[in-house]
Amino acid sequence: MKYLPFFRFLLWRVSLLFLVLWSPVLFPTPAFADSTPAFTNASPEEQMTEGRNAFQQGDFEQAVLHWREAARLYEQAAQPGQQSEALTHLAQADQALGQYQEVFSNLSLALALAKQSGDQTQTASVLHSLGNAYLATGSTDNAYRSFNEALDIAKQTQTSELSAAILNDLGNLYTVQKKYPEALAAYRESLTLAQTAGNQALVMRAQINAATASLQNGQYQEAKTLLDQAADQSQRLEPSHDTAYGLITIGTTYRTLHSHLPDSRSALSQRAFSVLSEAARIAETINDQRATSYAWGYLGTLYEDERRYQDALQLTQRATFAAQQVNAPESLYRWQWQTGRVLKAQGQLEEAITAYRGAVSSLQAIRHGMSISYGGAQTSFRESVGPVYFELVDLLLQRAAALPQPEQNQPYLREARETVELLRAAELRDYFRDDCVDAARSRVTKLDVVSQTAVVVYPIILPDRTELLVSLPGGLKRFSVPVSAATLTQEVKSLSYKVEKRTTRQYLPHAQRLYDWLIRPLEPDLVAVSADTLVFVPDGPLRTIPMAVLHDGTQFLISKYAVATTPGLDLTDPQPLRREDTRVLAAGLTESVQGFPALPHVASELQAVQHLYGGHPLLNNSFLTANVEKETKEQPLSIVHIASHGYFAGEVEKSFVLTFDDKLTMDRLTQVVGEFRFRDRPLELLTLSACETAAGDDRAALGLAGVAIQAGARSAVATLWTVNDEAASVLVAEFYQQLHDASVSRAVALQRAQNKLLADRRYRHPAYWSPFLLLNNWL
Repeated sequence: MKYLPFFRFLLWRVSLLFLVLWSPVLFPTPAFADSTPAFTNASPEEQMTEGRNAFQQGDFEQAVLHWREAARLYEQAAQPGQQSEALTHLAQADQALGQYQEVFSNLSLALALAKQSGDQTQTASVLHSLGNAYLATGSTDNAYRSFNEALDIAKQTQTSELSAAILNDLGNLYTVQKKYPEALAAYRESLTLAQTAGNQALVMRAQINAATASLQNGQYQEAKTLLDQAADQSQRLEPSHDTAYGLITIGTTYRTLHSHLPDSRSALSQRAFSVLSEAARIAETINDQRATSYAWGYLGTLYEDERRYQDALQLTQRATFAAQQVNAPESLYRWQWQTGRVLKAQGQLEEAITAYRGAVSSLQAIRHGMSISYGGAQTSFRESVGPVYFELVDLLLQRAAALPQPEQNQPYLREARETVELLRAAELRDYFRDDCVDAARSRVTKLDVVSQTAVVVYPIILPDRTELLVSLPGGLKRFSVPVSAATLTQEVKSLSYKVEKRTTRQYLPHAQRLYDWLIRPLEPDLVAVSADTLVFVPDGPLRTIPMAVLHDGTQFLISKYAVATTPGLDLTDPQPLRREDTRVLAAGLTESVQGFPALPHVASELQAVQHLYGGHPLLNNSFLTANVEKETKEQPLSIVHIASHGYFAGEVEKSFVLTFDDKLTMDRLTQVVGEFRFRDRPLELLTLSACETAAGDDRAALGLAGVAIQAGARSAVATLWTVNDEAASVLVAEFYQQLHDASVSRAVALQRAQNKLLADRRYRHPAYWSPFLLLNNWL
């Protein structure tokens, strides 16, 4: 599926590094495929020139048209070398517009054509572009190979200018990987070669990138010196798209240095204002509305910092207008957000809410995703733009609290929850890098209206407090808990760390404290509605703990309620389990494979599943990826049960489920199991009984929570950490035994299985039973 990652507002050809705070996002390409260019008689050389001119003005759509036409004409003329060059430029414009399928398709063809023509320099240039595309989409290993292959060819052909550009981007890769000494060495070599070649623009890029790496490495004075040099260097350059964005980056980085060099704050502010003003002048001179928008907008940010709100508002309005002129939501949302912040600071809350709504709407027009922060510290969608959503939620909840009648606050509470739902979906889309989330959202029924005895608990963690939105038969009810995000996060981390220690009860004070914050305020309402199931939509750090382990001082939460977890209400398809004609694929490993320890009790676990549902388990050397793929394609399966090592990391590429001969990555799992997404009868249940998540990594836990959606399953059972496989075998057997009863929901089946272990003195410690989570549909 098409995946449009976040974009650094200097393109990969320019290869400048940006701090995460300032990196804009991409938006889908405006429809132009059917446009008829007004340059049908132009030569391919003229098309190339016009494409460069359009690109330098930030008109990427027109650049695509010109370079696509140039590539077509070169193909007709049987000029593979020139066609390769046109396709490389076309890929550059496609990347600017976030069209990464087109980027890789064009570069693949460009590489083949360059090799066909025997042009070594063009081959190196295409490999260099491929490296940047890989880096922008988070494939750092492929980026490293492409950059080094390109660099070897450039050095062999003694193309010093190309070598300088490649070294600059290799430095960017090292910076992403936090290998700062290597990054700075690459930038220094790039700088030297660029100076020798007389490429003044590349000199400035290397200086800016070295400044960014120095800043991230804590070398603040060195960063300032390099920025000063880059600012001076910019005066030697002609007005252009590259120069404008270079100055924007210099200005925003000066601002970032404020907090690190407090004695130089005033001077840094003046420098930032000066270079951003120059960027605005250049952008207006070349009629680059996108660059104009960023320059005016970040000037407004400087005034916001100084609490000169009226000046900030005026500049931000100019930035907003410029972004609207070119339909650029990747910058527009920033200035709508900034407008909201400024209006909030001025006490104009209703106007601020309107501005924030606009920012969220603009973000929804963008196909979200940030697989990697090109040139900056790795960051997720939540970290980069999550504050837009949460600040709107905060204002909506404040507005609801100010209303005198409870029924008046329902629209605000619903909007607050829906706003967080949008963020939840975007986070999952960002993690898995495809549109499976959109497919899930398109078919669901609201989970909170399905059952009168299930209560949905929706924690929202804000900087100064924790809000709980609870779905009750009478509507949404809000509970405000005076516990800050920092305090809650620390308590969660303590519980997460201690609950896995099977020989101590050190976890208990933390489990009780979290119960007091998250459950005790709800108790009267839970009793009043005779609730039997709690469905949690956990936020941030709460994803890393099993809610079942919360303790009221007498008993665990699981002793009172069945517990389920979902990454979002809009992502769950609440349908009762179809028990007729149940077909199960059970697979697992008892042997030590690929360096992972043996799981001897998996055999009895699979036997229990087979006893209940029949079939022939795939065990050990029969548990091959090809066999799993064959079974899922040929059989109308209801349940897939995998008893093997699995790991969920903060990056989807590092997440996998182990088979005898391979590691099923999430992409591969989607190919093997995800076919069920497109069937009339989807997979009812996916069980991963021996997986774990990266300790304390809420993004890894997000991946675990979304595995059912990714696999096309209505629900999943999975573990947060590695479980004693004998205990897992007992629990799994009881879970499936309970599931045979048509009156028992998935959530109750798991509750009874967990309580069975809890009643067994061998397994009563929550380290044995609590990591099992029921994900998504609980019915």
